[in-house]
Amino acid sequence: MEKVIHCRDVGFDCDGIIRAQTEEQALQKAADHAQRAHGLGEITPEIVAKVKSVMREEHTATLLMR
Repeated sequence: MEKVIHCRDVGFDCDGIIRAQTEEQALQKAADHAQRAHGLGEITPEIVAKVKSVMREEHTATLLMR
């Protein structure tokens, strides 16, 4: 399953979507995005908690080829 974070769900007016294989990777990508796109200097524990609360799991589509 893939971890997915929609930036808008965190509270930003942003269509950004973070996708990663693990929670740790998703949180790192989200932190990088927040700093670059939204100018956040510090990622506080409160921000991390908010991001975790909106993180979803999605099944990745697998194509079978024969």
